[in-house]
Order: sequence, then C-alpha cells, then structure tokens
Amino acid sequence: MKLRLAAIFALAVLCSGSQTLSHARPNIVFAIADDWGWPHAGAYGDMGVKTPTFDRLAGEGVLVENAYISSPSCTPSRGAIITGQQFWRLGPAGNLWSVWPSTFPEYPRMLAGEGYFVGSYRKGWGPGIHPGTPVSPAGKIYKSVGAFFAARPQDMPFCLWFGASDPHRPYAKGTGVASGVNLEKVHLFEHFPDSEEIRSDVADYYFEVQRFDRDVGKLVGVLEEMGELDNTLIVMTGDHGMPFPRAKGNLYDSGSRVPMAIRWAAEVPGGRTVTDFISTTDIAPTFLDAAGVAVPSEMTGRSLLAILRSGRSGRVSENRDHVVFGRERHVVAQEAPNMGGYPARGIRTDKYLYIRNYAAGRWPAGTPDYRKAQAPNAWLADCDNSPTKWFLWEHRDDHELKKYYDLSFAKRPAEELYDLAKDPGQVVNVAADPDYVRIRKALAVRLARGLIATGDPRIEGRGALFDAQPYLGGSPSYPKP
Repeated sequence: MKLRLAAIFALAVLCSGSQTLSHARPNIVFAIADDWGWPHAGAYGDMGVKTPTFDRLAGEGVLVENAYISSPSCTPSRGAIITGQQFWRLGPAGNLWSVWPSTFPEYPRMLAGEGYFVGSYRKGWGPGIHPGTPVSPAGKIYKSVGAFFAARPQDMPFCLWFGASDPHRPYAKGTGVASGVNLEKVHLFEHFPDSEEIRSDVADYYFEVQRFDRDVGKLVGVLEEMGELDNTLIVMTGDHGMPFPRAKGNLYDSGSRVPMAIRWAAEVPGGRTVTDFISTTDIAPTFLDAAGVAVPSEMTGRSLLAILRSGRSGRVSENRDHVVFGRERHVVAQEAPNMGGYPARGIRTDKYLYIRNYAAGRWPAGTPDYRKAQAPNAWLADCDNSPTKWFLWEHRDDHELKKYYDLSFAKRPAEELYDLAKDPGQVVNVAADPDYVRIRKALAVRLARGLIATGDPRIEGRGALFDAQPYLGGSPSYPKP
C-alpha cells in the first residue's frame, strides 16, 4: 500500500521544534520518483499534469532542460546515482534485480563519514540485494520521514533520500479521469496512436505523478517549518521514463530523459533554465562538492555547482554538449536459452540521437511468443503490462496501427539515428540514409570514445558478463496473450 504522509510530516515538524538552524554546510534532500519521465511536469509545458511542487522548485531554483539517466532501468539507474558513475562500471549491478557491489564509493556513506546524518525513506537502491552492506546503499531506511527527523541529532546537517513508489505500475484504472485529469490535455509521444484507451492510461500515470508531487510538497513544507529550506540543496527527479511501451527500458527521450529541478536558495540564484546536458551520475559529485567533500577520482559524473552558482541560463558550460547512456538486461525476456538482455548504448546531442544496438537479433522488449520465452509467460516482458501495451498488441495487424506496434516491439537494426530538428519524436530512423553517413560515423566514434574512456565492458568485448549474472527477481509473470 502506498503510504499517506500527512501525519508523518506533522510529526517531523513537532520533532524539529520549529527551530531555525544554520549550518556551514547545506542539508541535502534527494527526491526521486519511480518511473517518472520527461516532459511530464507543468514547468516543461505539459498542461495535462499538475506539479506545483516541482514547478515551485524549478521557479525558485534551476530547471534542467536536458537531464538524462545512466540506464532506463531501476537498479542500474539508482546505482549510478549513488556511486556517481556510469552503470556499466558497477559489474552485476548493471542489471535489474542484481547484487550491490560494495567496493565503490557511495555518496551517502561518504557524507555520513563527514558528519552528516544520513537516511532514506521508501525506495532506495534496487530492486536487488546488498549482502556486503549492512544498510541500504541509499542510507539507513527509516519507517517515516518523521522517524528520520526524530532520530537526527540537534544541529546536525542531514542527507535524506526520499524515494517514492509513484508512479510505478500497477495503476487503479480510471483514477486519472476520476481525479479530474483532462484527457484532451494528456501528452502523447509520437510513437503512440491517439486513442481514448491510451490517453486514459496516461491519465492514470499522471494521477500518481501528482501524488508524488504532493508528497514532496509536504516535505518542503516541513523544511520551511524547521527553518531549513533555504540551506537545503534539493534535487527532484525520476529514475527513468514512464512505464509505457518504447519508454522505460529504452534509450529514446521517452525512456532516458527525466524531469529535474534543483533548489538551494542560500547559494543558487533561481528563476533559471539551463540547457547543459546533465547526467544523473552528476548528482553524487554535486552533493559531495556542496558539502566540501573531495570527489573520488573514479566517479565519472561531474559536479554541477559551477553551473548552479553561475546565475546564468541556457548553455552554461560549453563542454556539456552531449550525454552518454545505455542499458543491459532489464528482466529475463528473450527466447530460450538466451538469458541476456538487450544491450545498447546511446549518445544524445542538441541535434541528434544515435543508438548502437549490440544484439540486434534479440527482441528489444522481449519475445512476443511466450511459448519460446526463457522465463514462463515472459511475453514482451521488458515492457510493463498496461492498457497501452494491450492496445498495441491487439492492433498489431491493423493496417493503420501496425507501425505503432512495430516502433515499440519489433526488432531494431544495429544502428539508429534520429535528426531531432526534423523528427523530435524520434520515430524516423535515418541511420541507413546516405545523406547521414558522415553524421552517423562521427557520432559512432564519439560514443565509442566515451565508452572506452569510462571502461565499458561491452565495447571492450566483455559484455557477456552482464548476461551471465543471475537474475534475482524470479520469473516475470506476464499473462500470455
């Protein structure tokens, strides 16, 4: 059951004594939603969803226009955030439902060692197990926000990981419409057909996005009551795109781009939008930098403090003109006996998205034939079951709608290239177009250099190690069609 926070936050206020505290170092709050993707927030112009808390943080702080995850899957995305480095460097934790490698620097543990009171609430790292780490890598888990603040010593700077379970599926069908979401204002990516069934499904997703936004709003209210808000560095974001076809688990903007707002009134001028390409691997070094803690050299992420403190909008740093990301196995979804995932890497610039699919013979969302699946009933299992998924499946042979099914579930070529000026929806692959040969090759080289520089096993010919890792989540039970 998804918890209600009003009583919890009220307790936090009472525990704080509503005192105004000041610290030389900032408090840190990281608020992360589960499956919340770009551009589903009012600050980005989505008129269908109401996100007043996010919009406030963006207005009083910095709205990040180009924020991208390391991998569009929960476990590797969260691992990359905690360690400040690309998911492919994390060994088994590069896959969903895996084992946490306790050999990497973790920003929560580092801050705890530097005098911060550290903890987490609800979903932290995972799903997976961390046998070598006595507490969650995101910090000791507290049963409530109130319990966290009650345990915090007086005047001690704090670092809180606030991990919601919204808007992860399943949804109660019809909650979006019942809550007042206007179906005509729902944002649909271009890879979706325009149908009431799909619009209603997105509205149900909006309902949970709005609930997350309200929960974070209550936390912001507690910080205000405590007198801590302006000296708290707050980052509000998601771990990857929405749980819909061609979104979560994919390297298109619909799967790998996330909302992000950053507020720290004591140090960061507000009312700005920056277009620098930012990776969620940059969060850990930013928190450490703000706390005056040396950033470990093995972190591939880069601190954002110079950008945040600059007071500038637009492209602040010239060397932040692209971002690199990728994916390995999400769930066991391929045809027997293949236990692998769908390995891919991508590079996103202002003008182009280039994707390299390393196993183009596999199914990007898992096999559509449950009879051939490695896991029982693993039918298109790399895509969460939903009314949208069913709609596309049921219309897969429809002359007008088959193209939408294919965009989400058909096999893909080894290379994909999208010209964003002509195709912002990223649905027309021009990788084989002779007019784009030079651009495709240049981006392929640039991507390869980035992967080599960060020691990606996949490009080094050692990608099989990801496929060989055990999947600890059991068999996905997706009813056969």
